[in-house]
Amino acid sequence: MPDKLEKIGHSLVQHGDENRRVYLIKLDERDMDRIIPHIERLARENRYEKILCKVPEWGRERFKKGHFQLRATIPGFYQGKEPVYFMVKFPAPRRMRLTDEHRRKIQFNLDLAKSKASDTAVSEIPSHCTIRRLKVSDADSLARLYDRVYDSYPFPITEPAYLRKTMKTHVDYFGIFLKTALIAAASGEKDLEAANAEMTDFATLPDYRGKGLATALLCRMESEMKRRKIRTLYTIARALSPGMNITFARCGYHFSGTLINNTQIAGQIESMNVWYKQIG
Repeated sequence: MPDKLEKIGHSLVQHGDENRRVYLIKLDERDMDRIIPHIERLARENRYEKILCKVPEWGRERFKKGHFQLRATIPGFYQGKEPVYFMVKFPAPRRMRLTDEHRRKIQFNLDLAKSKASDTAVSEIPSHCTIRRLKVSDADSLARLYDRVYDSYPFPITEPAYLRKTMKTHVDYFGIFLKTALIAAASGEKDLEAANAEMTDFATLPDYRGKGLATALLCRMESEMKRRKIRTLYTIARALSPGMNITFARCGYHFSGTLINNTQIAGQIESMNVWYKQIG
């Protein structure tokens, strides 16, 4: 079962056994006095292994005093002015451990991506393909695509009902079609109040990988986000996936930090790299 989204006061939290963590997605200043003991109790009662929090500037010192560690920073996250801090705590110390092999792979992929940052990002798609924003009527096809690509995912993107709901609220999905077949997709999850968006949910069918489709989707989404007055873009990319890290580096994103053993994706808990880009 996918982890659930839950309001704690005026703040938004995701938690569950899939990721075995508490993720404080959006912190409201009105909840500052009680949020830390609440999420720590939530983790303790459910035996979650990790607590991840996105913390505004005004909450940083409080989380620091609560022994949360800074893992990544995105400047200009709120209206292009104030930063956000990714701060973590590990109720289960084993969750923060990485093998030497994993550390080497993460560093190799990061070094490789940074070495490609000066390369030109080619955003054209093959002449026989089309790219467009997806509609509610595309939800079934999109869910099937995600189901074929991912063994597991931190959000229920293989469920058409979830896709239709998020399309109507705060997520723009884009897809690339070969004739009428959806072969690649991605999304921009918007926070219009804060003027930021997460570039996420990238998926390409195996037969069409290596053709620059992720780059084409990213460029198209960036144009749409700019039109919507979004100022800061970011992503949380799989650290063991060289392709996606290269894509973001080539498109002008800056590396911010690595979230160790963060996300249940493709059947296992993986570490994730945070990248960001200012566009407004």
